[in-house]
Amino acid sequence: MSQMRLKIAFAGTPDIAADVLSSLIEAGHEVLVCYCQPDRKVGRGKKITVGPVKQVALDNNIPVEQPVKFDQSTNGSELTPVQQLASYNADLMIVIAYGLLLPLSVLDTPRFGCINIHASLLPRWRGAAPIQRAIESGDLQTGITIMQMDKGLDTGNMLLKRILPISSEETGSSLHDKLAILGSESIVEYIDSVNWSGENNRRSSDYDSSGECLVGERQNNELSTYAKKLSKLEALVDWSLSASEIEKKIRAFNSWPVSYTYLNKQRIRLWKAKLPSELEFANGTTPSIDTSFNKTTLKEQAGSTFGEVFVEDKKSIKVTCGDGKLIEILELQADGSKRISVSEFLNGKSHWFDSDAQFSE
Repeated sequence: MSQMRLKIAFAGTPDIAADVLSSLIEAGHEVLVCYCQPDRKVGRGKKITVGPVKQVALDNNIPVEQPVKFDQSTNGSELTPVQQLASYNADLMIVIAYGLLLPLSVLDTPRFGCINIHASLLPRWRGAAPIQRAIESGDLQTGITIMQMDKGLDTGNMLLKRILPISSEETGSSLHDKLAILGSESIVEYIDSVNWSGENNRRSSDYDSSGECLVGERQNNELSTYAKKLSKLEALVDWSLSASEIEKKIRAFNSWPVSYTYLNKQRIRLWKAKLPSELEFANGTTPSIDTSFNKTTLKEQAGSTFGEVFVEDKKSIKVTCGDGKLIEILELQADGSKRISVSEFLNGKSHWFDSDAQFSE
């Protein structure tokens, strides 16, 4: 158990960071200041909105700093952001999903440097979108890594790891929520496990002669993978991919940026899908469904065009994929409408799907 009450600076911006901040406050740790991204204009009205971390900080009377960069003064202050951070005299900075790459001058400012809560099992999935990339790639597990930060991108020594399995129905949204809880528990566990009063400093000047950090386990760089930032463009479904690849992408991109496709120039978001295994033939041919709404017949039909849509009794939508297999859409959303089930969608828009209906890019 920690024998020293730490003075903590916190850096983070979105919901997952706000959950961690709340846990630190509830655990009785002293948070001196919160760093987060500048307020952004959101929605159709472009209204400036306070982010989740800032709101938690304001609710708990914690000072908030929102520098655009760390090498220039802000808000009319004569101090640079690094000097401002130093003025808080923090023992430790805790960072999660902050959105800015911290320079060495920041990492060296707190007495015990900076610790990052990363939503993957490092060195797997360094980078901006580890939660979604793990699902997209079909990983069977992920987790939380508590890491001593260095000047690289998620390359620091690992201090604590906690594993979380990924189910076959996991979405980016559901996994985010689970990892937010696990991250909150893990950082409190780690802080409380260290005898900080007897701890050496952890800044870059405290590394050994080979440049190695004095605490934690070194990462194997040869095993690292990069989780690139998500984009709306990549959420456009490529129906030439296999059914399995498309299904994983739909789960990974729920709830942002949300997979989408087009039907007669109408954009349709795809929130949920499944692989109807009973419709997959071992010989790789594609089953075809009679598109009349009154009857369904299954037959083998080789060489169907991917993206071809089959509607069954106003209850299901199945689409051919590049590997000759079908994927079944379960929940979708037309522009200007809410997210609904396929049966609800077809009750109002079955006329969209004629005998030659095909999803396209």
